[in-house]
Amino acid sequence: MAQLWGGRFTKETDQLVYNFNASISFDKKFYRQDIEGSRAHVTMLAKQGILTEEEKEQILGGLYSILRDVENGTLEITDAYEDIHSFVEANLIDRIGDAGKKLHTGRSRNDQVALDMKLYTRDEVKELDGLLKELLSTLLHIMEENLDTYMPGFTHLQKAQPITLAHHAGAYFEMFKRDRQRLADIYKRMNFCPLGSGALAGTTYPLDREYTAELLGFDGPTLNSMDSVADRDYLIELLSALSTIMMHLSRFSEEIIIWNSNEYQFVELDDTYSTGSSIMPQKKNPDIAELVRGKTGRVYGALMSLLTTMKGLPLAYNKDMQEDKELTFDAIDTVKGCISLFHGMIATMKVNKKQMESSAKNGFTNATDAADYLVNKGVPFRDAHGIVGQLVLHCIGKDISLDDMTLEEYKSISPVFEEDIYEAISMKTCVEKRTTIGAPGEDAMKRVIVRNQAYLENEGSGEMFA
Repeated sequence: MAQLWGGRFTKETDQLVYNFNASISFDKKFYRQDIEGSRAHVTMLAKQGILTEEEKEQILGGLYSILRDVENGTLEITDAYEDIHSFVEANLIDRIGDAGKKLHTGRSRNDQVALDMKLYTRDEVKELDGLLKELLSTLLHIMEENLDTYMPGFTHLQKAQPITLAHHAGAYFEMFKRDRQRLADIYKRMNFCPLGSGALAGTTYPLDREYTAELLGFDGPTLNSMDSVADRDYLIELLSALSTIMMHLSRFSEEIIIWNSNEYQFVELDDTYSTGSSIMPQKKNPDIAELVRGKTGRVYGALMSLLTTMKGLPLAYNKDMQEDKELTFDAIDTVKGCISLFHGMIATMKVNKKQMESSAKNGFTNATDAADYLVNKGVPFRDAHGIVGQLVLHCIGKDISLDDMTLEEYKSISPVFEEDIYEAISMKTCVEKRTTIGAPGEDAMKRVIVRNQAYLENEGSGEMFA
């Protein structure tokens, strides 16, 4: 078919070149945004007297009919068109005649595709935010239900000090909360309308760019037409934010994989989020967690790809920028799928509270508290540190925990120990006496939970995108 831009050409484009240049196979994804932008543009053109009211109504009616027919399946977006803009304009002309040829007045495909991508990305940021909010709600529920679920906290993947599952889940609550804040920040910075920038230098038509921006829900128009068509910063920022989300999901997935292992048995994943082995009938594999961990590299790749594409491009628009779409679409879809599946996995997993507490005891996570006990009895910390080291060696030799030692055994290493050592090193005492804000003690955690509830009800209500 003839190209909308083919007036100065005397030869048909080679088919291989045409296929290589075309973007319809992937940019058809934002047909709604393309039509939405066109409707706002036409409305503005009529307001400015560039189109008549009759022409405006004809074009708006034609655009509506195209949208309706695409969505009800009677009009297919095919590879016969070079891009989604050509598809919409060609079908509009077929339906309403010469009035349809005026749709493109005062704009270029450069500012049109910049608008479409922003509108699409803006919608996806809102959807991603909603998925993260649902995940945070489930994490908050886990926190509320596990204030007394004692478990080992780790450094260097070695058991370190006792915490609770509520405290552990709370760490990820903070991570995903920051992820939402990053999305809101990106949304705010990108929410300016590029339409009206033309190919790179604006247009001689008396456009009202402020009005167009208002119709499309932007905070205003962009202020430099060259930057408007060449800017992909918001996509780089989004891919960076998506990479961070995936990093957080991957870290949590790694821990769930460990917790689900036969050696730990801290959690049991629901059958609906696990798979079996083709030859080993006893296996129950954490495939969802592993796939989330694996797909993280895929999203990282999208970020590095776009950074590499953009690093050498002069102003203003270059065809290289077409490479922003497929990888961004894929990264967004990947992250949305991973959040949803991960959310379902942790919402349905069972927690083995006894096993978690037993692991904390057997890992000497209360050793620091034993040293603090001695310090409170007047023993210098450095001496207390050495005494507790001897306790640990004694326990390792007898394959017991500090809780299992008799008072006589304690006194044989230091006469300072008394009966109250058992209460001092109990998991409950070790955790609950840590009451500073941010610590795992129940009082401290309850204060954090109240704050998190308020966050989800207020800042987390979606108002950040209003």
